[in-house]
Amino acid sequence: MNPERLHEHFNRIREDYIDQFDEELEMELGESDEENQAHGGLQDHSREFRRQYFKELYRLQVELVKLQDWVLESGHKLVVIFEGRDSAGKGGVIKRITQRLNPRICRVAALPAPNSRERTQWYFQRYVEQLPAAGEILLFDRSWYNRAGVERVMGFCSDEEYHEFFRTVPEFEKMLIRSGIQLVKYWFSISDEEQEFRFMCRNHDPLKQWKLSPMDLESRKRWEDYTKAKEEMFRHTHIPDAPWNVVPADDKKKARLNCISHLLAQVPYQRIERSPVELPSRVHHDDYQREPVPKEIIIPQIF
Repeated sequence: MNPERLHEHFNRIREDYIDQFDEELEMELGESDEENQAHGGLQDHSREFRRQYFKELYRLQVELVKLQDWVLESGHKLVVIFEGRDSAGKGGVIKRITQRLNPRICRVAALPAPNSRERTQWYFQRYVEQLPAAGEILLFDRSWYNRAGVERVMGFCSDEEYHEFFRTVPEFEKMLIRSGIQLVKYWFSISDEEQEFRFMCRNHDPLKQWKLSPMDLESRKRWEDYTKAKEEMFRHTHIPDAPWNVVPADDKKKARLNCISHLLAQVPYQRIERSPVELPSRVHHDDYQREPVPKEIIIPQIF
């Protein structure tokens, strides 16, 4: 490649990187603007914190890519559980963790309510089907702990099933760990007032109203019941082999940074050195002629 072509090539790469950076920054700023306007307008310290937040998030995401490479190279199996009240920020941190990772290596499992067949299976069966093979990361956006939370509070399981869950889950998790799976459990903790505020934001934002389900509204009424259920869950399942890690989450951005930083510290990953990829030259044939694309199948060029 001649120097002029090389210079043009790197300029294109740089522009593409800036475009990607701007789009992601726009998403973050839009989210923050909404919250700051609701609280009375943007402040200089808020702008400065957002700049620092985005810079730190990018640094952590670079480390997550290194972790991913090491998991693939070493055959490590990592399962991360995200639990917490509705609107606590589980989905936000999962989105930032997976943002730059290979979806074939790092998957998210967000299982719907069990169907009629699954309700007759061993309780853990549908979760076992999701578990990672060697060289994979699995993020559970809610997990088998549904039984200790929503199922208990809303009466979707019997007392016998509830108590059997607590008898079984410590042994189940120890079995996973003995099989070579690393299990990390997070509980995102928010205050009563912060959840109310986030629900109000969802209710007034057409892009987020879908997040406010009838179950969410019911959970507001049963705040204290959920608190008791959480405390009982910790009492039975905070075990040395698989302890709970609580993430204070009233500040979503700090919660994301703190959680990702903590997760990186749990895995003994190392940087995997890669040889530079040599792109092969394209083969040209004298008789090759590209057929024009029919105009009628090209989408309208509105932009």
